Amino acid sequence: MQELIIQFTASFLIFGMYAGIFLLWVIDGKIKKEQALHALLASALSWIAAGMLKDLFHTPRPFLLNSLPTKVFMTPIDGAFPSAHAATAFAMATTIWLHDKKWGIAYLSMALLIGIARVVGNVHFPVDILGGAVLGSAVALTIERLHLFKFLSGKSKKK
Repeated sequence: MQELIIQFTASFLIFGMYAGIFLLWVIDGKIKKEQALHALLASALSWIAAGMLKDLFHTPRPFLLNSLPTKVFMTPIDGAFPSAHAATAFAMATTIWLHDKKWGIAYLSMALLIGIARVVGNVHFPVDILGGAVLGSAVALTIERLHLFKFLSGKSKKK
């Protein structure tokens, strides 16, 4: 049972975070369309940036070094640093936290659980998770600072 929980958290909880953004936006109205779009854009850019950094660093995954099995649904074949799952989850969590502290804490908790599960699942080292968390948070903060969708629609604030 414990292995199933680790596998679910490491592999599928991130999809629950996406579904939660949809629910908070459409059904609950807790976040606005722009905030939901910021979260989705931040997560997508974080995933892409993590993939690019993985190509630069070529760090081995724990299961390749310790010869123990993984506890995830699909065994990854790319490099370990930074964790794209952590980058994506923390990008969403940071964006939500900037707009709604209560839900943001829930999202940050889920992002942390994903990171822990990826380490326990033997596919990342803690430094991979930390790198992904920093990357995702930085991307989210940058997108929030730019107010990208207001800028694109011509509604940006003049200071």
